[in-house]
This record gives sequence, C-alpha cells and structure tokens, in this order.
Amino acid sequence: MAQDYPYEERPRRRGRKVLITLVVLLLVLAGLLVVADRVAAGVAERAIADQVRQEVAKQDAQSAPPEVEVGGFPFLTQVLDGRYERISIVLRNVQGSVQGDAVSVPRLDVDARDVRASLDTIRSGQGEVVAETVNGTGTISYDSLAKLLDRPGLRLAEQDGRLAVTAPVDILGQRLTVTGTADITVGKEGQVALRFNDLNAEGLPNVPLARTLLNNYAKGISVDVPLPDLPFQLTVREVRPLPEGLAVTADARDVPINSAG
Repeated sequence: MAQDYPYEERPRRRGRKVLITLVVLLLVLAGLLVVADRVAAGVAERAIADQVRQEVAKQDAQSAPPEVEVGGFPFLTQVLDGRYERISIVLRNVQGSVQGDAVSVPRLDVDARDVRASLDTIRSGQGEVVAETVNGTGTISYDSLAKLLDRPGLRLAEQDGRLAVTAPVDILGQRLTVTGTADITVGKEGQVALRFNDLNAEGLPNVPLARTLLNNYAKGISVDVPLPDLPFQLTVREVRPLPEGLAVTADARDVPINSAG
C-alpha cells in the first residue's frame, strides 16, 4: 500500500520562499537604483540650470529660471561615459534688447543632443558641457516686433499663414487704415527681412500721388529687423508667423552650452 511522505514537500516550499525572497530583494534593489539614478539626474539638472542662467545674464538678457531635463535612462551610465543623449532647456519670458528696444520671447525651447561632459564638470560646475547639435525654437511677440518698426498704431498678426499688418496712415489729408501682408526671409546675418509689397487702404484717392505715398509707406516698414542674440550660438534658419507670434527656428553645432557668450 502506497504511503504519503509529506516531508518531501518541505524542500520545495523552502525553494519557493527563497525564490520569492530573491525576487523581492531584486525589486527593492532595482527601485533603489532608479531612485538614485533620478536623484543624480536632478543634481545635474540643477547644476546645468545654474550655468545656463549665468550665460543668459552675460548676454544682458533676462528670463525666468531655466528648466532643464536630462534625457536618457539610466542617467548614471551616461555620467560614467561622459556623454548624454539629450538635454532639454526651457527659457520662459526671455527679454532681450535690440537697438535699445526690448524684445520679448515668451518661450525658448532648446534641445541639445549628444552632449559631452566629464564627471568632474558635472560635479564641480567647472569645464565645458559641449553639445554636438543644438536646436532652438522660440516665438517673438508681435507687440515687440511692431515696436521695432517704430510706426505709431501699427499692428501685426498672423493671417492665413502670413504676416499681416494694419496701420493708420495720413494720405493727402485723409486718415486711412492700411492693410496688407509681408514676405519674410532670413538674412545672412540672422536678421529677419520684412517686405510689405501688397498694401491697400479703403478709400484711397484714385490718383497716382496717393498710390505713391502708400508705396513709400510700404517701403518704410519693409526693413531688416535684427533679432537679439540667441543663447548657445544659435543661428536663425526659419521664421514663420503663428497666431501667438513670429516663430523662430535656429540651430548650431559643437556648442558649449555652459559658455554661450
């Protein structure tokens, strides 16, 4: 007659308990490593943010405290390698100056890729943090841009994907409202070229002199607008009108992001 041997189950139970204990320990260890990794990333982000703040100040500009995020996981392996996948920087309420006039950039997003920085640099804040590529996108408020054109009552806005202008103008003793759109290009020196070639005014007298005066006004506001120096040696590549302002896209290569001046 077969007999039961309950004592044979005990080693199996002990084995399961040991396995469960090991799994729990591994999960706890993994959790601690993730926490340590994020803490270390936070320390680096604060150090880089402080350096960016100093560089913005060197350019006689102002902004809210920089928001920095170090991308890629795990962070600690990137520290040991001295190379980081991505560093994202957000500058809000940037205030620059062009020819004595304030230029407002509500938000400037900077994306640095393949960033090189030694452990000593991250720890001490001394040394260069160099990005292989940097891309920046920002928006210049239309109010700031209108002030640079220095024409009383002139207003700028986006209309069907183009830069539209509205302004009061005195022509042959009449106060008229001029409307039209501009062509936008980026000059070699990074300035924004505005060309108003198609202006009209309701009620414009049907005489050649009136049209000549309107064309002269268009030429007067068709200017090359210099932009404030962008941080991180960014060079403007594209400008396009958006409802919230003039969107600027810029880039640079091999940039010390903690030495933008």
